[in-house]
Amino acid sequence: MTRLTRRQFVGSTASAAAAFAVTSSLPGRSLRAADANSEINLGFISCGGRAGQLMGQFEKVEGVNIAGLCDVDENRMGAAKQRFPKAQSWTDLRELIDSPSIDAVVIATCNHWHCLAAIWAMEAGKDVYVEKPLSHSQWEGRQTVAAARKYNKICQIGTQQRSDPMQAEIKRFLHEEKALGEIQAARVNRYGVRPSIGKRDTPLEIEKNVAYDLWLGPAADEPIYREKLHYDWHWDWNTGSGEMGNWGVHVLDDCRNNIFQDSVALPQRVLGGGGRVVLNDAGETPNVHFAYFDTGSIPVVIGLSNLPSQPGGKKSPSHPGPASGYMAYCEGGRFEGQRGRAAAYDSDGKMIKEFKGNRGDTVHQQNFIDAVRAQDRSLLNAEVAVGNDSTGWCNLANVAFQAGESFSRELAGEVKLDQWDALLGDMDEHLAAHDLKLDSSEIKLSPMLSLDPQTEQFVGSDADAANGLLRRQYRKGYEVPEIV
Repeated sequence: MTRLTRRQFVGSTASAAAAFAVTSSLPGRSLRAADANSEINLGFISCGGRAGQLMGQFEKVEGVNIAGLCDVDENRMGAAKQRFPKAQSWTDLRELIDSPSIDAVVIATCNHWHCLAAIWAMEAGKDVYVEKPLSHSQWEGRQTVAAARKYNKICQIGTQQRSDPMQAEIKRFLHEEKALGEIQAARVNRYGVRPSIGKRDTPLEIEKNVAYDLWLGPAADEPIYREKLHYDWHWDWNTGSGEMGNWGVHVLDDCRNNIFQDSVALPQRVLGGGGRVVLNDAGETPNVHFAYFDTGSIPVVIGLSNLPSQPGGKKSPSHPGPASGYMAYCEGGRFEGQRGRAAAYDSDGKMIKEFKGNRGDTVHQQNFIDAVRAQDRSLLNAEVAVGNDSTGWCNLANVAFQAGESFSRELAGEVKLDQWDALLGDMDEHLAAHDLKLDSSEIKLSPMLSLDPQTEQFVGSDADAANGLLRRQYRKGYEVPEIV
């Protein structure tokens, strides 16, 4: 991609200036000029499984060159280097970010790195594609949005279903045609079996091929008692966000997009609970999780489970609607949506319309590149502010679980909603198959937590414990900065 210094740009001809859309970055850094045909040099921060999928999708976008690779694990770096032998490689993401050969970065690290890596990259003048969830805590998500505004950078979140053309068709059906009448309530599901991650008696020994200090980054340096370093970090609060931040962000984003048309940024109140049960492993995040969101308009409930329907089984428990998707309960029937397809049913349960999509893969990456070339964030289908709001629902549900105490049927009964009662009934039946019940000691439930959407702080008598979970302590040298 062509790069011009400030002095060169000022001295260029009018015709040359008209040929480029130019974006300035930090004072003292070069300007980046891009036209519709320029090559975009991408740098990948992380070369793990999800990064590999994204590499394949970005490869299909015309004019994209995978020019940089970065991973703290030499083995994963080596595999990526074989795939892209012409790409430069680094162990430290700061060196990739600072390289003048890289125009934009793709961040597919552990969750706890997403915001700091994105902020550093935007500060250095790079545009950013960052995997979901945007943040590991709500405070750092706000800083990432602020960084995108301060440095005027393009920042897309990896909720790829936003780029599926089917979504526009769904919104027309539900909101313009009002084919099912008014939406009265919504339920969101994520049911998918996940095995134990093990539980060691002694801390995991980190392999010599891993630059562990860089892997940790902002996270606390704590002993790890699971069997594997990679991927299973999802189920440790120090580095991950559980299934709520893994798949929950996709299905809640669909709900925000298609049911609310993004009119509700964050809920007004949240009540949530669950537990990590049955497996007796080193995981901390719940493998059974449920929450109620008071939005001020359409109420939403979500149910997640990683347990099988019965001990030793391979199938998820029975549930209404899609295993990974959402349902809108309407005056004249119900709507069920999931990745790549959806269906509408009348009040008698008869299917009246089907929707088919393309999942958004590659289209979402093309959308990012189009916005980078135009230097126009309004083109993005999942701009960072949208991603921050959808991630926020997940962060709040996780806070509710962590702030919870023993499950109370009386407290749960404060929510007067058929879909909530049905969800708790499903969970009770599901747990019973594993010789548990909702009011077992292993299951927690929060009080009803009230949120000030403007400050994104909890308010009221139960606010203190929950507010303490909205921002983490950062390791020295890896602090997420407050952007002003």
